[in-house]
Amino acid sequence: MRDGRPPKLSEIPAFAAYMNTGWDTPDRKPSVVPGAAQAAAAHRARLAEALPGRTVVLAAGQAPVRNNDTVYDFRADSDFVWLTGCQIENAVLVLTGAEATVYLPPPAYPGDPAFYTDARYGELWVGAAPGLEDWAKALGVAVRPLAELTAEIPQDQEVRRVLAELRMYKDDWEAGQLREAVDRTVEGFAAVVREIPAAIDGPGERWLQGTFDRYARAYGNGPGYASIVGSGPHAPTLHWVRCDGPVLPGELLLLDLGVEAASCYTADVTRTFPASGRFSPAQRQVHDLVERAHRAGLAAVAPGRRFSDFHHAAMEVIAYGLADWGLLPVSVDEALSDAGQHHRRYLVCGVGHHLGLDVHDCGRASQESYQDAIMAPGMALTVEPGLYFHAHDLTVPPELRGVGVRIEDDLLVTEHGADVLSAALPLDADGLEKWMAAGQPPSM
Repeated sequence: MRDGRPPKLSEIPAFAAYMNTGWDTPDRKPSVVPGAAQAAAAHRARLAEALPGRTVVLAAGQAPVRNNDTVYDFRADSDFVWLTGCQIENAVLVLTGAEATVYLPPPAYPGDPAFYTDARYGELWVGAAPGLEDWAKALGVAVRPLAELTAEIPQDQEVRRVLAELRMYKDDWEAGQLREAVDRTVEGFAAVVREIPAAIDGPGERWLQGTFDRYARAYGNGPGYASIVGSGPHAPTLHWVRCDGPVLPGELLLLDLGVEAASCYTADVTRTFPASGRFSPAQRQVHDLVERAHRAGLAAVAPGRRFSDFHHAAMEVIAYGLADWGLLPVSVDEALSDAGQHHRRYLVCGVGHHLGLDVHDCGRASQESYQDAIMAPGMALTVEPGLYFHAHDLTVPPELRGVGVRIEDDLLVTEHGADVLSAALPLDADGLEKWMAAGQPPSM
């Protein structure tokens, strides 16, 4: 040792020579979801048809730093996944017509000092790492070293818009991935509900969040977004992802959860449960109104309907219900007008969105292609009305303060209507109570 410091291994010839010998070849087969490469090829063909003669360059991205020299888990850019069917950190896709080349940083194998010195690409650090030929065979595209990339990576918003609008229409393979994600999510809900008594006894919201996240990582790529677990006064907070409170036995428990499948397609489902197993009269009153709004929204999802129809259908039910309770300072007509919207005090968010590789999918699409569009087969979306009465909102009676309810289902528009992918979860208060009481069979 020099001055008490350990020697630098890469500078010791004897160590380097020893590290170059005695290694067998591990299994380096890439992890690619069955059907993903074929689906990606079809997606590339659709993009080439939409942008004839254009060269498109897209980067997979890089995991952001969490702190110091540690990083978050890597999850590739969704457009990159849609066009390649894979996740490779720092990879770049160059697409000219339907001809694709993926450029990626080669892994470091025995014989290369980076094998044991590079914590990002050294196989000794990261485990068995597919090489360029392995990826080329798995993806059915040309694969080259990243160092050979000469094209710049533009921030082309027009290309992103076109991709968003193409991704609105799911093919059969994508629909299957969404079904898998939703099915796993329903199983995850069952796992969480079984843990409610344990959460009440001590660990609280974070215990339930961890239960679902563990399930999502075991049976998919992980949670599709930060899992929301809100008990009591936290339930009205739209994105309560801190999950650092207790689970209160007499209060409602709002669970907004989604498993992201290994293919990166995600579910997005919400149910609101009484932590005790039974709704109080005031809680049931709110839940019943949200349920009516939800059913009105579901009924408005069909081919030929405008995408915004389900939003207006659900909002109308909410407005009339709030008026019946005396919670609107104006008439229902004035509240529903563009110049009013008073009912939105208790529902400031929208009541649905496209769903797919992103939980809020196709967000770069134009207004004309999104809210103003006519629904068509292959569109996947959520319907999610709610009512959110904050504990400090003095415009509502005391028995409603701190009550938050959301119901959210995932749908696939079909030729003749819509398929509710998450229909295995009950919608109504009685059904939820019975589902909880049944204890739910094991989800494996």
